[in-house]
Amino acid sequence: MSTAVEPADAGTATPVPAGAAAKPVRSVWVSRLLRLASVLVALGLWQLLTAGNVRLWLRFDTLPTVTEIVAEFGEHLGTSQYYIDVAQSLIRIVTGFGLAAVVGVAAGIGLGRSRLIADTLGPLAELVRPIPAIALVPVAILLFPSDESGIVFITFTASLFPVMVSTRHAVRALPTIWEDAVRTLGASRREVLTRVVLPGILPGVFGGLSVGMGVAWICLISAEMISGRLGIGYRTWQSYTIVDYPAVFVGMITIGVLGFATSGLVELAGRRVTRWLPREVAS
Repeated sequence: MSTAVEPADAGTATPVPAGAAAKPVRSVWVSRLLRLASVLVALGLWQLLTAGNVRLWLRFDTLPTVTEIVAEFGEHLGTSQYYIDVAQSLIRIVTGFGLAAVVGVAAGIGLGRSRLIADTLGPLAELVRPIPAIALVPVAILLFPSDESGIVFITFTASLFPVMVSTRHAVRALPTIWEDAVRTLGASRREVLTRVVLPGILPGVFGGLSVGMGVAWICLISAEMISGRLGIGYRTWQSYTIVDYPAVFVGMITIGVLGFATSGLVELAGRRVTRWLPREVAS
């Protein structure tokens, strides 16, 4: 015998299963545990291969063990020079990347919305863009009066083009109906820019900023190795020249942690700024 089901009242909230709210929480913790486990497994495998002097196709017997690197890291944390190098690299990355973010977003909007700017600056930007920023080190040495200015210039150039290109593509991908709609309501060009273009391109802009941050760290460290006097890259290269391999890995780990942290801050800022966008609900 079938049972008729009465339609739910529109004003009555649909009951949510008790386990539905707990599933996303459990999935987050499972994800975090998996990430931690993957790092621990990699470290354990590194320790086994290096401590056992394994030499197959790769020569793990020439690399320092995890315990040696940890001991070296502890020594570095007890010196003021380590924090000076970290601060110097952070100042350079913040300065170069910050300038690139402002100039890149402005240039990307101009290239995407102005035919005149695209015709005059577009070809020049496309000619310079394929040149690796680290290849501009000789130019920076000749152009700027100090090594510090040259390193910031390299960092700026490295992160400029990812931001600019992503912004330009985001501008060109905006539906024209959005602009047409606000123009029919009497919006000025400035209002179109602030109410339609800028909010609409934010996801693309932060995608470019995230990529630009990673490229900026790569070129910053390379520039510090070539012409720096302070910084993590300079100190890592100095450790290599004196065959202090545990200190080399301390520098590499520091670079990785700083790059991870700064990229995470950019992505966090992007999520906060674009929190009005619809998000995919975890199942």
